[in-house]
Amino acid sequence: MMKQNLSMLGLLAAILAVAYFTSSSAIEIAATTTGLAAVWLTAKEKMWTWPISLVNVACFFYMFLNVKLYADMTLQVFFFVLSLYGWAVWMTKREGAAVRPTRTWTPRMAAPLLAFLVVFTVAWGYILERYTDASIPYLDAFIATLSLVAQFLLSYKILQSWYFWIVVDVLSIGMYYYKELYATSFLYVVFLGIAIMGLVEWKREYARRASAVQALQDEVNTYAG
Repeated sequence: MMKQNLSMLGLLAAILAVAYFTSSSAIEIAATTTGLAAVWLTAKEKMWTWPISLVNVACFFYMFLNVKLYADMTLQVFFFVLSLYGWAVWMTKREGAAVRPTRTWTPRMAAPLLAFLVVFTVAWGYILERYTDASIPYLDAFIATLSLVAQFLLSYKILQSWYFWIVVDVLSIGMYYYKELYATSFLYVVFLGIAIMGLVEWKREYARRASAVQALQDEVNTYAG
């Protein structure tokens, strides 16, 4: 635990250093630091991720408004709602654990989400291109829609959410660097590492619970036999 806390502090120090040397704005610093804390706590399955996430999306909303990334700006409204929803969901069906156990998605859940990803990206990108002065409308719309799907899955404690976040992080690194949001771009490099860590830890927790359930079922079958 001490080693993990030191790692978190090291990442925070690195982000602040990048922010200082790139003359990042105060709002970008606030967005990146609260974002780091929220993603770290999510990977660690801590309930505190949700109130910090609410502060984070408010910071990002204002920052994206200033740099005309309107899809990302609008996305923060959805994130705010999904964060409140996720907070409530994670507190249900905990089965004695601190948070709701990790689950995997089903084809019934995956199919409409993937269809939504395609349709909403095209529609949102078209609107941004035609009716706004958005900088890179279709990429902005795709990353935003992909993030929305990832956040929806995360709110339901679905393991596959981390695969979506990994893709989001890779694309975001390039987009924010292009927009000269260097601290934010570096933050997404960190997010990428944490997303990989989150995927590994959630997989481990899911496998552990599945093994425990199977062991219990085997014991019941033994007594029943």
